[in-house]
Amino acid sequence: MNNQFVFLFDQSENGKKELLGGKGANLAEMTRIGLPVPYGFTITTAACNAYYEAGQIISPEVESQVLEALHTLETKTDKRLGDPANPLLVSVRSGAVHSMPGMMDTVLNLGMNDDTVEGMAELTNNPRFAYDSYRRFIQMFSNVVLKVDNFYFEQRLEDIREEKGYQSDTELTAEDWKQVIASFKSIVLKTAKRSFPEDPKEQLFLTINAVFDSWNNQRAVLYRRLHDIPGHLGTAVNIQSMVFGNMGDDSGTGVAFTRNPSTGEAKLYGEYLINAQGEDVVAGIRTPQPIASLQEEMPGVYQQLVDTCDLLENHYQDMQDIEFTVERGNLFILQTRTGKRTAQAAIRIAVEMVKEKIMDQREALLRVDPDQLGQLLHHRIDPDYQRQQLAAGLPASPGAATGQVVFDADEAEALSKDGKKVILIRPETTPDDIHGIVAAQATVTSRGGMTSHAAVVARGMGKACICGCDSIKIHLDSRQFIAGSTTVNHGDTITIDGSTGEIFLGEIPMIEPELSDEFQILLRWADEEAKMGVRANADNPVDAKKALEFGAGGIGLCRTEHMFMDASRIPTVQRMILSETTAERKEALDQLLPMQQQDFEQIFETMQGHPITVRLLDPPLHEFLPDKEELLVEVTKLQLTDPHSSVLEEKLNLLRKVRLLEESNPMLGHRGCRLGMMHPEIYEMQVEAIFNAMANVMDKGINVTSEIMIPLVSHVNELKKMRQLVTTIGEQIQRETGKSFDYLIGTMIETPRAALTADQIAEEADFFSFGTNDLTQTTFGFSRDDAEGKFLQHYVDRDVLKRNPFVSLDQDGVGKLVESGVTLGRKTKPNLKTGICGEHGGEKESIQFCFNLGLDYVSCSPFRVPSARLAAAQATIRYEQMNSIKEPQYN
Repeated sequence: MNNQFVFLFDQSENGKKELLGGKGANLAEMTRIGLPVPYGFTITTAACNAYYEAGQIISPEVESQVLEALHTLETKTDKRLGDPANPLLVSVRSGAVHSMPGMMDTVLNLGMNDDTVEGMAELTNNPRFAYDSYRRFIQMFSNVVLKVDNFYFEQRLEDIREEKGYQSDTELTAEDWKQVIASFKSIVLKTAKRSFPEDPKEQLFLTINAVFDSWNNQRAVLYRRLHDIPGHLGTAVNIQSMVFGNMGDDSGTGVAFTRNPSTGEAKLYGEYLINAQGEDVVAGIRTPQPIASLQEEMPGVYQQLVDTCDLLENHYQDMQDIEFTVERGNLFILQTRTGKRTAQAAIRIAVEMVKEKIMDQREALLRVDPDQLGQLLHHRIDPDYQRQQLAAGLPASPGAATGQVVFDADEAEALSKDGKKVILIRPETTPDDIHGIVAAQATVTSRGGMTSHAAVVARGMGKACICGCDSIKIHLDSRQFIAGSTTVNHGDTITIDGSTGEIFLGEIPMIEPELSDEFQILLRWADEEAKMGVRANADNPVDAKKALEFGAGGIGLCRTEHMFMDASRIPTVQRMILSETTAERKEALDQLLPMQQQDFEQIFETMQGHPITVRLLDPPLHEFLPDKEELLVEVTKLQLTDPHSSVLEEKLNLLRKVRLLEESNPMLGHRGCRLGMMHPEIYEMQVEAIFNAMANVMDKGINVTSEIMIPLVSHVNELKKMRQLVTTIGEQIQRETGKSFDYLIGTMIETPRAALTADQIAEEADFFSFGTNDLTQTTFGFSRDDAEGKFLQHYVDRDVLKRNPFVSLDQDGVGKLVESGVTLGRKTKPNLKTGICGEHGGEKESIQFCFNLGLDYVSCSPFRVPSARLAAAQATIRYEQMNSIKEPQYN
């Protein structure tokens, strides 16, 4: 036998989670340590993959191994599948490598038919139990395997209860259940166009097929996408002898967590039902009892359950989610897995388990998912509130918000000043909308992706945002949007959840963020372990202050163009852009100089000596001008209504300039250092503002460490020219002020050529900051918003790409360019400072990659700083574990 596709629970060579799935591996482990686990076997994930490779057919080899394992199970239990005198009944459950609760299919009581039900009734002396179990099997098998909608069965059961005047299923007698079974079989024949299968082995293999098929059902695929679970892993199938919680009042079933999954409290948490099977707990037909009540009804069983929970938690060194059944007073453990938990609970559990000496600090840091921390920093929708989704898009920025719908940034700002809470709805946002995003509680766009303008800005502000919500149709002219059959008008109230991408009608209660003591303890441990710094992307004093509160070690990206977006400055900025001569442009720049200087002074004061990387103007100038299409409309109206007005002449001049500045591909056009090369007076003004601000802040006794970044350099000569511009002005202001400035000059590496010629560029650079958003665009040849809006999700869904490369760094392609940039740069300058300031700087897998390359820091939006601090610590620990050394050997 070349391939082993089936493993018994007590086989010594098992234990591989990737092969057995999480459930199968845990059942084998619990069997090994002597817990009361109903015996069985696991069909591996390899068999699932072979099933799909063969065109969704179970191979003869797998079938043979299943029958062999079934024979061992029959021998072990002294029962036979299909034997009327002593029938073996089994459960058939999925078991993926990563826990996917409820996403795939399960069938219980398999092996029942018209003969074995009579045998069960006689053996147990409980006909009601036997026929109840049989009707459950028919219903579950028919739904999962034969695809008969559960509605038909539930409706028929309801009709019979009403006919007999019963309030609940527990009142039905054995004769009643026989009537239900006959009705259910008729439903199957009518709906599935076939009779219910009586042969237990046919039942078994049809069910195995169905469980394999469920790996690719809609909800499983969506769950994998949401949790980044690879589609190639497949699911295992666990065949386990049945134990019964519906054999009377000394039997029951339940689910227990070893700690509270919502709060993390170290107290047994869960529910159970007397005289029931597992699906009764989750179906909601009967109201379960809190697990504490089991202590009164079955004190011995309760104590055994408590002892088992303690044993499993200590064994796995984590909070466990346990399914159990009590059969005639005997406890059986059906499953254990690492319990899903809230961020609040995850942190408390990790910290308390260190105090309880279940794990050490480093292990505790690895047990908390950095992605969860964002939940704690934003308002959240009350999870207990019943709500109905109106529409959904991309969860671009976490948090929740309620407000009145508005469709215009100016109106959002005006209403906000009047004390109104609003949510800005736009097809997409531009830098012109920044004031509306600032004023609104949240932003929703129908176009754009997770790193679109709206998403990046909202995350930087810690505001909730949904992007790419193409299920809503926005009508700006009538000021309404349509979602399905619902029309939402201007001024209507909606609630959005930026963590899930959902939109709801009306106001929904919120939960305030609370940062616990355990949160601070965990992050302190993270800082002790991390060997890589974490900075924040911040463009104003408010964001800078928030970054410090969240533990940032400096600012890794201060985008000066955002300072130009203030509504009061736009006219001056536009005058500067529209200038016909250098003299006119300098006049406008002279007016902007004190504004920029004030901005820098406030940020330098706020950061109190922490390093600040200031990026000189990056976007193309046309982004600061009105939209061409809107200008055309205004010009046309004026030509028809007031053709001789001075306003028309002004608008025509503006339209001419907009057309002059228009580019076929602005992302690759006249922007970044190319602006500085063509219009050095713009960069001269910004640099002068930086150095003047440094001098003034130093006069207040505050140290200032400034890193001046030249954007979009592709050739060393560009940086050489711009470096000379900066140093010339720096030397001049140092002479004028008598100050000595602590500053560096570097560049953002965001084009492939820059990464590939980094050894040359490093001759003129004191630091590199990798702008991986643009580097991803220029490497893939993707326009970010177009790609995310049109085809990128299709690529991810069909495994063309493992992840959206704008969310998680493409390590095989873009990552090689980053590696090249670091390696070549440090070949020229061994102590070259390197960091990353794209959105990837807050994503855990990208952070691990950056640490492995030896980058000095990552930079992300302020609200992602705590997550990045934890991820940096985890990156350090994992690197050291992998390399068995204390810390990475930087160049």
